[in-house]
Amino acid sequence: MQNDSDRFFVLTGGPGSGKTTLIEALRSAGLATSPEAGRGIIRDQSAIGGPALPWHDPAQFAELMLSWELRSYRAALEQNDPVFFDRGAPDTLGYLRLTGLPVPDHVRNAAERFRYASHVFIAPPWPEIFRQDNERKQTLEEAERTYHALTSVYTELGYKLVPLPLAPVEARLRFVVAKAGLRLEPQT
Repeated sequence: MQNDSDRFFVLTGGPGSGKTTLIEALRSAGLATSPEAGRGIIRDQSAIGGPALPWHDPAQFAELMLSWELRSYRAALEQNDPVFFDRGAPDTLGYLRLTGLPVPDHVRNAAERFRYASHVFIAPPWPEIFRQDNERKQTLEEAERTYHALTSVYTELGYKLVPLPLAPVEARLRFVVAKAGLRLEPQT
């Protein structure tokens, strides 16, 4: 891999499409991963009674998401191995568009400047596995709109989208590893 962005792989898509489960499988297989910003922020803000929740202050939530993604990117620069990100900086741009909020210049600049591998894995909506929970309050319809917003953003930024198959996590794991040009080392 020639530069850092070549080894930074993004998994994106709407909520409830199996991304986080796949990220956990990649981590269990010994690959470096970076957790999703949204769930972490919701957990932290809920724990402290903070206002930066998507259903209270979506603009502040977006700022925290961007900050999280940039910090995750910087942390990945300190590693030598490939890193799989559960979403990337462009997801914040997609979130703002989806919610109808203005997109500040610094958000667009971050999405353009902090680059990932040219092929971005995108999880299509998958109604059969979609579930709401305390942190995922979106409906399936909102999840589908999120998918389309992210498809648009990543395409505009010059990424080639690689749709994940609607398949069990092990098959998705093998698909992503192969498309990333990697091999899984046998676990001992």
